[in-house]
Amino acid sequence: MTLKTTINNLTILIVMIVSSTTFAQSSFQGQATYMSKTTMDMDNFGGRELSPERKKEIMARMKSSLEKTFVLDFNKTESLYKEDEALEAPSGGRGGFRFGGIASGIIYKDVKSNKLFQDQEFFGKQFLIKDSLVKLEWKMSGESKQIGKYTCFKATATKKADPNDFTNFRRGGGNDRKEDKKETAEVKKDSTHSDKSKDPFDEIEMPKEVEVTAWYTMDIPVNNGPADYWGLPGLILEVNSGKTTILCTKIVMNPSEKNDIKQPTKGKEVTMEEYQDIVKKKMKEMREMFRSRGGRGGRN
Repeated sequence: MTLKTTINNLTILIVMIVSSTTFAQSSFQGQATYMSKTTMDMDNFGGRELSPERKKEIMARMKSSLEKTFVLDFNKTESLYKEDEALEAPSGGRGGFRFGGIASGIIYKDVKSNKLFQDQEFFGKQFLIKDSLVKLEWKMSGESKQIGKYTCFKATATKKADPNDFTNFRRGGGNDRKEDKKETAEVKKDSTHSDKSKDPFDEIEMPKEVEVTAWYTMDIPVNNGPADYWGLPGLILEVNSGKTTILCTKIVMNPSEKNDIKQPTKGKEVTMEEYQDIVKKKMKEMREMFRSRGGRGGRN
């Protein structure tokens, strides 16, 4: 261990002790606002044949699904994470345009009892996911940076990829664009090939793992963070996971009007694995429907 690493670790320990002592003197509740942004390559979803104008139009429609604002209400052991209702679409539907019929859910975490409750809507059906919190093996680097007025420290981990998270899909063979171009040229030479019947999902794959980078502040020593992230000695203010970045833009400690932090209760009870199986079966059904229509999505 180098001298620099030793000093960094000692600094983290001192901050932890001071912050924990300060917050232990009184009960508290806080509220953090996060901006979530996901990048997406249309070429991964059969968009290579689309014109730039058409791609731009589709991305504009998907903006409400790829760029969202969330609010995290938290205390020492619990949190409630949900989309900011003030920014919902005028139609009243959660999350505006929905990819695959999936709406943003409400995530409740209890880090003391290691419980997760998630209110999730999928194709008009309400589910209540009840499961244990997934614990990531965080690696502290001692590296720091400033987010707003808070000093944050870096931690990294490897997370099992959600098999139904379309944002992590990629072209088969990774990012080798030269190979992509070669395959495209070969396809054009094949006069018997029919693009109309081609399923774009045949060309994409899902990585088994996703690298996660988190920045947490011990100025707010709670073992919590946005979405399903937790497990660090301070509130997580930024997460970079796959193609998604979640960044805290505002924090209010002990707000005058505190929201209730209660676990959701509505919906059909399922485990996370059971819910993922339900989504997987529905996606398979849609894929088969796509193929039966000759890959034209029902267009004549």
